[in-house]
Amino acid sequence: MRASYKKYILNFKRPGGTSRGILHTKETYFLILEEEGKFGIGECGLFRGLSYDDVPDYEKKCKWVVEHIKLGKESLVSQLMEFPSIQFGVEQAFISLKSEKPFVLFNSPFVKGQKPIPINGLVWMGDVDFMHDQIQQKLEQGYDCIKMKIGAIHFKKEISLLESIRKKYSKKEIELRVDANGAFAPHEALNKLKVLAALDLHSIEQPIMPGNLEEMKRLCEQTPLPIALDEELIGIIDVTEKEKLLLTVKPRYIILKPSLVGGFRGSSEWIDLAEKLGIEWWITSALESNIGLNAIAQWTATLNNRLSQGLGTGGLFMNNIDSPLEVKNGGLYYNGIKNWNENLIKELCT
Repeated sequence: MRASYKKYILNFKRPGGTSRGILHTKETYFLILEEEGKFGIGECGLFRGLSYDDVPDYEKKCKWVVEHIKLGKESLVSQLMEFPSIQFGVEQAFISLKSEKPFVLFNSPFVKGQKPIPINGLVWMGDVDFMHDQIQQKLEQGYDCIKMKIGAIHFKKEISLLESIRKKYSKKEIELRVDANGAFAPHEALNKLKVLAALDLHSIEQPIMPGNLEEMKRLCEQTPLPIALDEELIGIIDVTEKEKLLLTVKPRYIILKPSLVGGFRGSSEWIDLAEKLGIEWWITSALESNIGLNAIAQWTATLNNRLSQGLGTGGLFMNNIDSPLEVKNGGLYYNGIKNWNENLIKELCT
């Protein structure tokens, strides 16, 4: 077996606004395996400023994986606990290599084009007009679940935007989620949650910064609006610590980004614990290219989760890799008629 890796910079079509700042590019790494005329590919979706493995020797660890590829998937994944995005890339690459087709990692009605995955329409932060235009576009595109990032502009303006949706659409017609990315100060969070709850929202992701467990526990006990943990899960590696977190905070939902929580294995641990405790969950991509998004989507489709997933980010980049994935009518579809960009794939593999 031969292994290699390649760094790839994804360029945003339009800068993406978050509470942490404006994103212009996204760095990622591809792990390529070759054996007996077949190849496999996986994406190590490093997310600078957010990933637990955003460390100076990240690329050195990618090189280490290539040099030790003969250890096999299970051994490598076990030795990469401190590098969850590389764990995920390793999982993908080995499954891809062993599959009949390198980009069909999991068979399901989804990859046969028979069953789309319901997804939320994501509205990025920006000025009021920009956010309002995005909301209108998502509604016209057939989404019945919209997720709006909040925390970058004045709270009253964000409330006004949400109110404008609710004046036209009831909660039965449009499910509204908000993601604060930890933007609220602990002392003001509960009052803001009460204001948001009056708008019949589905949930709020990560209202305060991760690491404030007692404050988050208090919020989950007192909130009139269901809370979903997101960044709070990043960096929690040991399964005992995962269970302790969920037992302490008792959120209504958890949100799993495989690139940030240890791939399929790490995500499955969270799911098993959550279901045991009566906590609901959904899967979200983390600005991967279509290589990583494809893997996440195919795996998600096998889980038969009834909630809208956060998987519609593939169209954000100018230089993404053409794939059969397409978003329409509020769902993610696998269009088998469309092909992967073979020329770019070959370039990545050389």
